[in-house]
Amino acid sequence: MLYSKLTFVINLSKLYPWIVMQGLEIRDIQKSFDNQPVLSGISFQQTPGEILALLGPSGSGKTTLLEIIAGLIEPDSGDCFWDGKSLLGIPPHQRSFGLMFQEYVLFPHKNVRDNVAFGLKMAGEKPEISSARVRETLKLVGLEGFENRDISTLSGGEQQRVALARSLAPEPKLVMLDEPLGALDRTIRERLVGDLRRILKGARQTALYVTHDQEEAFSISDRVVILGDGKAAQIGTPQEIYYHPASPYVARFLGMDNFLEGKARKNALGSVVKTSLGEWQTSQDWQGDGSVLLRPDRIQILAEATDSLPCLEGAVLSSRFSGSDLQIDLDIDQIRIQFTTAESRIPVPNMGEKLVVCFNPDQAIHFFPNQK
Repeated sequence: MLYSKLTFVINLSKLYPWIVMQGLEIRDIQKSFDNQPVLSGISFQQTPGEILALLGPSGSGKTTLLEIIAGLIEPDSGDCFWDGKSLLGIPPHQRSFGLMFQEYVLFPHKNVRDNVAFGLKMAGEKPEISSARVRETLKLVGLEGFENRDISTLSGGEQQRVALARSLAPEPKLVMLDEPLGALDRTIRERLVGDLRRILKGARQTALYVTHDQEEAFSISDRVVILGDGKAAQIGTPQEIYYHPASPYVARFLGMDNFLEGKARKNALGSVVKTSLGEWQTSQDWQGDGSVLLRPDRIQILAEATDSLPCLEGAVLSSRFSGSDLQIDLDIDQIRIQFTTAESRIPVPNMGEKLVVCFNPDQAIHFFPNQK
């Protein structure tokens, strides 16, 4: 496995404790509410300038972790570090972190300039420096010349940019965004995701981005932490996580539900994976009992079976056309198999229609050994 620069630095810091890890480090954080564990020993590290997404379903502890980092609540155990120094006991206003929630409450009686300057004023910044910083930040978020506009005259997307500018104006060490686009409609949200990444990268801003939306997290972040059972289920780039999910939990969270019980045994070519739907040769080094995932995005429709690829035949249970993709559920030997295709030449099939689907095992199969 190739090690990233970040992994290399982390490993060095473990071998040589006097090497200080720069940026944010979360170390074995645990937190419970009413004896119900929310965070169960989560750990990860973030380097300066990195956009790191915390991705997980509702109740996975994303916002709780954010509030611990911000200093709004204390962990039961574990620690948070910034540049190697513990943050425990440091009040929120002394951490120099910015925080932006989904309910980005702006001051309706103040204009754009005064909203953006609020944090600078609270910090006692000189008026001339504050004015220059407001102009600079508004330019960064694409609202140059909006200083005197009333908040009520702005669109939802423009108000979102004002809230972001307010968070960035004091030049925080870390800006934390908790579902910042959740209140916007889909069209505005999709446009702002790309803009938000450009803005944060343009400012060289270290950022934690909390969301339950996979597409949003993958689009904006450099790396993603997927939360599950109060821990980091997987940490990696969006591409690493999507193409190499670390567990059935991660795969299911990403919408991949084609799981079969199977057994892998090694041979001269790699491994043969045996399931109730057939045996498939792979070049992978797998062995033992486990769960077999058939990736929905690596299954293709063919007019008829071919000898060059494993093929399966099934009856259509349902089909859904979303505009960019066609999602089809098949009944194959009383097992529901779901797949997606972006090929526009394929008509939407009728319920009960027979289809032949084929796949390359090395691209379509993931094997997860049973945990001992």
